[in-house]
Amino acid sequence: MNLLERNNSEKEEQDREKKKQERERESGKRAVPERKYAGPDKEERNREWKEPKIPVILILSGIIVVLFLCIIVLLVVPPNRRESDDSEALQQNMLDYANEQKQNDNVAADTPTSEIIVVEPSEVPEEPEAAVPEQTTPENPEETKEETYTQESNTIDKTAVVVDIEDEDDISYTKEFIMNEMMPYFADNNLDAVWDLAHLKRYVKLSAGLKNTNSYYYQGGTDSSGKPDGIGLAIYENNTYYYGSWSHGVRSGDGRWIRFYIDEIGAKTTKKVYQAHSYSGMWSNDLPNGEGAEHYEVDITQASDNVIQNVVGNFTNGLYDGEMYANTIDYLGNVQEWDGIAHQGVFELWRDMSSIGECAVWRCKTDPEECLDIDKSENKNQGMRELLVSGPAK
Repeated sequence: MNLLERNNSEKEEQDREKKKQERERESGKRAVPERKYAGPDKEERNREWKEPKIPVILILSGIIVVLFLCIIVLLVVPPNRRESDDSEALQQNMLDYANEQKQNDNVAADTPTSEIIVVEPSEVPEEPEAAVPEQTTPENPEETKEETYTQESNTIDKTAVVVDIEDEDDISYTKEFIMNEMMPYFADNNLDAVWDLAHLKRYVKLSAGLKNTNSYYYQGGTDSSGKPDGIGLAIYENNTYYYGSWSHGVRSGDGRWIRFYIDEIGAKTTKKVYQAHSYSGMWSNDLPNGEGAEHYEVDITQASDNVIQNVVGNFTNGLYDGEMYANTIDYLGNVQEWDGIAHQGVFELWRDMSSIGECAVWRCKTDPEECLDIDKSENKNQGMRELLVSGPAK
């Protein structure tokens, strides 16, 4: 192409451009020049400039979401809530513990301390000391009669021997120690433990120290005058005990009386048919009154024939009064049951054998023709003889 042609071409080009600009001005539109990059990678750079970077957007979105969730958590669960809850729980536990300790201290402070009372003769009605009678009673009057006697017949293997296991002069065995030791076993009706303790030398000595004093040691409730009142334990001479209800210095209510036949300390052991004598039931005016049960602990190896072991029924001032039930046991352990009817200690007779000086006071339940006889002169004051005859209180 020559110079003239080139100039013409350029001129034409300029004319076209000028006309294009005029048309754009006329139409009110202005073309936005396209931004281009020169060089070998201009297409890639144009694409990067036109299209946003996706990974950056995703990261920013994730951060925003996380921040939003953190704000929600902070609003719903304050950061100090767990610490506050733990603190409140700890404070509550400490308060509960303090209250519990305070209550324990109050209970301990309210618990009265026991004190041994020596009851002098003038404060107590006189009671008996007598030869061992041939009458008897069950350990627990609330059991049925048949059950009571079966149980008694299976536990007659005790021997009244003082067990010498401690120094006679040991001053640590005070009255307070001994009574505090004995009382829980009476309260729990653990008569085996009571038996074992009563045969220890310290108990025998304590009881022996009351001989001929007409006094007794007492521990338990008292009234405003200091007399036994409520529940308490008394230790008398002759290895005798009472545990149960009292009213203003006399035995009244439900209680148990028991005497152990123990040889004196140092004396030769004697063989006895009866090892112990007891009454369990209702009391008033310091004597058995109401339903009750009399019991003898029997060593059958020393029995020659039937001996009375239990008598159950009503007592009036210590005397049999009403329909009575008894059982006997022999040296082989055979048990028989008997019926009797008494009025203020005097039995009705099933048959009169006054011609030979005897009378039948008990009739066999299984064979009405068989009776137990006693001497006619003895048919009076039948009952708890040891509580009826004159002598030191027990």
